[in-house]
Amino acid sequence: MTGEPLLSVRDLRVDFRQAGNVTHAVRGVSFDIAKGETVALVGESGSGKSVTALSVMKLLPYPAASHPAGEIRFKGTDLLGAPEAELRKVRGAGIGIVFQEPMTSLNPLHTIERQVGEVLKLHRGMGDAAARKRVLELLDQVGIPNAAERLGAYPHQLSGGQRQRVMIAMALANQPDLFIADEPTTALDVTVQAQILQLLRDLQKRNGMAMLFITHDLGIVRRMADRVCVMTNGEIVEAGPTEEVFTNPQHDYTRHLLAAEPKGDPPKSDPGAPVVMEAEDLKVWFPIKRGLLRKVVGHVKAVDGIDIAIREGQTLGIVGESGSGKTTLGLALMRLISSRGNIVFLGNSIQSTTFKQMRPIRREMQIVFQDPYGSLSPRMSVADIIEEGLKIHASDLSRAERDRKVIKALEEVGLDPSTRHRYPHEFSGGQRQRIAVARAMVLEPRFVMLDEPTSALDMSVQAQVVDLLRDLQRRHNLAYLFISHDLKVVKALANDIVVMRAGKVVEHGSSAKVFEHPETDYTRALMAAAFDIAAAPEGVVSQ
Repeated sequence: MTGEPLLSVRDLRVDFRQAGNVTHAVRGVSFDIAKGETVALVGESGSGKSVTALSVMKLLPYPAASHPAGEIRFKGTDLLGAPEAELRKVRGAGIGIVFQEPMTSLNPLHTIERQVGEVLKLHRGMGDAAARKRVLELLDQVGIPNAAERLGAYPHQLSGGQRQRVMIAMALANQPDLFIADEPTTALDVTVQAQILQLLRDLQKRNGMAMLFITHDLGIVRRMADRVCVMTNGEIVEAGPTEEVFTNPQHDYTRHLLAAEPKGDPPKSDPGAPVVMEAEDLKVWFPIKRGLLRKVVGHVKAVDGIDIAIREGQTLGIVGESGSGKTTLGLALMRLISSRGNIVFLGNSIQSTTFKQMRPIRREMQIVFQDPYGSLSPRMSVADIIEEGLKIHASDLSRAERDRKVIKALEEVGLDPSTRHRYPHEFSGGQRQRIAVARAMVLEPRFVMLDEPTSALDMSVQAQVVDLLRDLQRRHNLAYLFISHDLKVVKALANDIVVMRAGKVVEHGSSAKVFEHPETDYTRALMAAAFDIAAAPEGVVSQ
């Protein structure tokens, strides 16, 4: 690096104070970013990546957060000591930022035009007409189709990829010199992820801006970053040119991260094993109602005539982009939403069973949800969460017997039973997902629906959860319906794969066949996006 860096961080320290306790979140972090350069901060959850990035723009919750030491200089100006008025000029104009979850970052009550235009009006003093013209240019620049028709849209009316594109448009509205991307693709499908990353590369090249890229996905880092800083426990333990760090890692933690990817093969399934869950011509159509009298003018065919069968000890992977009908299919099989067709569970049709008749059957079918933060009640202890199902489905058990089953379930998922009286917020994301798995397994089900159970987790924690699920399947001969857009995880878990698009099955076969010899352009696009992001074909997948 020659000349003065655009951003210079020196010996940054960040403390959080709560109820008299002090947490040292960042401990002496130092790095530079030159003009036009991309630097990646990588590490697992809790390593201090996002806290470091938020410190650059002084967006931490002050006074709970403090900087006992350190210096952050942007274009030679010390940001940590800058007054609020000076910082407001830098935020959005000099430095733009995009957060991980666009749905929570965008205001649900404001239109897209108002939210993007607000940035222009605040920093450039544009009038309505000029702002609208610039908003249209930005939306077109980030690849929003029919931009003029989207100006009056609200965030919930856009797909996940489109919402993230709007966030990028807002961040780039004033052509900042530094762009901070905080896990911008974690919640997106692999195909949309590929599009967003290509978009960022193109915009960076066009505008000559520098980028601070924060992620736990090393595959993305290798394609995006010039240099990488590896963080753990609030410290940078290794830094250097990306290719050098990847090919010759010096620190044990870096080697751990590089090796932390779901590996191995799913347990072999018996093609002659009894069928646990089966569906014939399954349909879930949602009516589209318009007009004063709310007449039905059409249907959204979320699931449109699907046949599947899942046997004991088998994992059926359901893959496809957001909106393809994956989760709707799973919820229909579990009889949690209405559907047409025939659903057979353990040899008996359950399509016409009433809510009351379904109750005893539900002990045999359980769900593990995507978000371990949202699926566990914060007001219940871990023991209460896991034994809740036992109180309903095994009411004859005594309290001591329920407690023994809770202890056994926690041991099975690799958690210390002595922690069962703690609450969810006291556990990491991976531990919370293990608690969710224990809640499902304590009832000894025959069939488990796993709805994106690893998407919110770090790579190393993903690998641990995949190993756990395989181990439980071998031990109990479980049938899994595994829903995911992460094909690397699917490859490690699924015996057979169903590829869905727009409510229909576009490809179905053994995992080996689908991965090695995909038959459709759509499946090939998914594979390219998952295993070689740069090679994802344009125009094959939707935005």
